[in-house]
Parts: sequence; C-alpha cells; structure tokens
Amino acid sequence: MLEKYKLISNSLSMIVNRLAQSITAFVLTAAIARTLGAEALGQYLLAYSYYFIFVGIASQGLKILFTRELAREPEKTSVYLMSGTWLQLIFSFFSYGALVVVVFLLPYSSKTSTVCYVMGLTIIPFALSNITEAIFQAIEKMHLIAIATVPVYVLRLLIMIWAIQLKYGIEYLGAILFFSETLILVIEWIIITRFVRIQWQIDGDFVWNTIKTARTFFAIEAIAVISSRIQILILSLLGNEFLVGLFGGIAQLLQPFLIIANSIIVAMFPRLSQVVDKGWKKQQQIAESFIEVLLAMGLPLFLGLLFFGKDLLVFVYDSSFAQGSLALSITAISLLLLPFIRTLCYLLVANHFEIINLREVVITTILGSLAGIALVSQYQLLGAAIMSLLMTILGFSQYFYFTYTLLFPLNLWIIIRRPLMISSLMIVVFLILKRLNLEFLSTLIIATCSYILFIISISFHAVGGINIIKEKLLRKG
Repeated sequence: MLEKYKLISNSLSMIVNRLAQSITAFVLTAAIARTLGAEALGQYLLAYSYYFIFVGIASQGLKILFTRELAREPEKTSVYLMSGTWLQLIFSFFSYGALVVVVFLLPYSSKTSTVCYVMGLTIIPFALSNITEAIFQAIEKMHLIAIATVPVYVLRLLIMIWAIQLKYGIEYLGAILFFSETLILVIEWIIITRFVRIQWQIDGDFVWNTIKTARTFFAIEAIAVISSRIQILILSLLGNEFLVGLFGGIAQLLQPFLIIANSIIVAMFPRLSQVVDKGWKKQQQIAESFIEVLLAMGLPLFLGLLFFGKDLLVFVYDSSFAQGSLALSITAISLLLLPFIRTLCYLLVANHFEIINLREVVITTILGSLAGIALVSQYQLLGAAIMSLLMTILGFSQYFYFTYTLLFPLNLWIIIRRPLMISSLMIVVFLILKRLNLEFLSTLIIATCSYILFIISISFHAVGGINIIKEKLLRKG
C-alpha cells in the first residue's frame, strides 16, 4: 500500500511540475505570437532549441544515470551530490562554449544570434539543478521538485508577459529565463541540505568512473535532444524564423501530452529499476499499464486535433496560424506511437540495454535528418511535419522490436482495448459538436468534460463497479 501511495504521489508531483512548465510555456508562446508576431516567436523558439539541445547534452546523461544508481545505492547520495555537481559544472561550461561557436558559425542575423547567446547562459543553472532533481527522484521525494519549481514558473511567466507588453526584445526573455533557473537551483540546494549531509570534497575516482559509465548516456541524450529539435533547426536554415514560429506553435499544442507522459514515466523509472531482478512478468505488467494510461490520453487527443485542429490554432494564436492546420494533423499522428516510445525507452535503460537506445537515436536522427532536408527544402512547413512523423515511426519500430526480442512481448489487446473504448465514445461527441458548430471555447469545455466523464466511468467499470468499491471501503473501515 505504501509503495502504491508513493508511486501515485510521485507521479502527481511530477505531473504538477511538468504541467506548470507546460502551461506557462504554452501561455508564453501564445503571448509572444499575439503581441510580437510569428517571426519573434520563431526567434524565441530557435534560441530555446539551441539552449535545449546543449543543456540536454550537458546534463541529461548524468541525470538518468544518477537516478538509476541512487535508486539502488541511496547511501552514496552525498558523494553524488558534491562530486556530481562539480562534474556537471565543467560539462556546462564546455556546452555553453560549444553553443556560442555553433551559433556564431551559422548564418543567423545578429539579433537572432544575440538571443541565442543570452538564453544559452541558462545551461549552467539548469544543468546543475538536474543533479539535485536526480537525487529527489531516486529517493522518491519528487514533491520537492514541484515545491522548488512551480512557484518560480508562475512568477517567471508573469514577469515575461509584463516584459512582452512593454515591447521588450526576445533577448530580455532569455535573461529572465536565466535568472529564474538560477533561483530554482538555489531553492533546491536549500531543500536538499536539510536531509543530505554535505561532503565538501571531490571524489576523483567517482568522477572518473562516472565519466566512463555515463559515456553511453551522454551519447544517447546528445543525439536524442538534437533529434527532438532537428525540424526547427532545418527550418531555420532552409526556411525562415516565420516558419519556425508556425512549426513551434504547432509543436506547442502537443506539449501538454508530452509533459504528462514524461512525468508519469519519470515517476515510474525508479520502481521499474527496482523490479528488474524480480523477473519479466512484473516489468511487463508495469510497462503495459503505463502504455495503456498514456494511450488513453493520446488517442482521443489525436482525434480531437483532427476535428478541431484549425480552430485550436486560431483560438490560441491568431488567424495567421490557420495555414498550419494540415501540418498539425500530420504531426498529431505521433500521439499514437509516443506512449510506446516513452515507456519502452526507460524499460530498456532499467534493464541495462541503454546501448539499444543509443542505436535507436543514431539511426532515427541520421535517417530522419537526411529525409528532412529533402522534405523541408521541397515542402517547407509540411515537410517538417512529415519529417517529425517519420522519425516517430522509426523510433517506435526499433523500440518495439528490441523489447520483443530482448525482454518480452507486449499484450497489445490488453493495452489498447480501453483507449479504443474511450476514443469511440469521444468520436460521437466530436461529431455532435461539429454538427452543432458552437464557439470553440464551448466546444473545448464540452469535449474535455465528456472525456473526464468517460475516463471515470470506464475506471469504475475496470475495478468492478461502484458496489465493489463500496465493499472494499467497508472492509477497510
């Protein structure tokens, strides 16, 4: 019972944290597009993409490695905190230097380059906070991450919107991002010093062994973050900042799902790592249940975007974004495969098959980038959307194959039956709403309430109905 409570608590904490991050990013994107225009949004998203790539290269490999190892050896937390932070600081400086060189060599305008340089500074505080967050995740105290981050996200959004209304440039938004992540780092260190004994010394052997162990993780994350932003980079080089703004606005509409999915999987990862030695049955049960939950969100969202994607783009941004409706529909197909990709990726890492993840991101990025150059140069925005979908299909195919051959097969019918039931009911709702032709806000509210009602009803049915629940409550009482 305690384990279930911890899993639910950690999942909710990560979801709250990621949702706050997603909602604030979503509101900020809409504010930039409405006030400063699609081109300014393109500059912001391009600078954020370079920051995201280089901070991922500098930090994500250590974060995943530390989470896995500390989940098994929590007594080494002090060593991981101090020595890991020092190692992360060195990587951060190298990563920021690499960002400056890359941006300087590419043919961007001086204003766009300046925005990239300013926002890139955020690499340092964000990467350092990843060490503390890895510790919080490993010891399953993920609510502390939400405590440190959510208030800062809200405050940051308010300050950024104020700056946008005053017509400050995008570079000022980059500076606000840097100072806010520095504040998060300070708060997390204040929290962590209350239950972790600080050892003010660097363990040279630990640092060297970590570098050797983390090589695969660094390679995976380096290619993975490039892969996740390669469409924007190609669009910026073969198109312009306006197209980057359109594509970024489309991608932002999928972020709520991605944030929730990543939060659930991150919360699952320590538990998955702990049950590896207990046999594949337990792992299969955990993996299938999480894929089912994510698919129950992804499939109805995909159908909703098919019916009302154009209306959503106009509602969130402005009428100039309506031209991206077809690209949104194509990109949204990935929602059917991402639940498998996210879950199976961490499943393989928990079983020490991270080399498979490295192989996947290398193949997907190389093939996807080569196809993307041809697609974007020919079809511009639609080419970027097709490229994104192609890379998702490549990733899904590899993860599914290696899970089947190295670990266990998935019971697909068990995974998809309830998501299909929910989606079938939602299609009826969408058809009725399309026929009624209401204002979009009313349509969105009705569709969301219907989805929540269907989820609750099917969940009650899954556990045996209301009478079974009453009996269980009476027994506990």
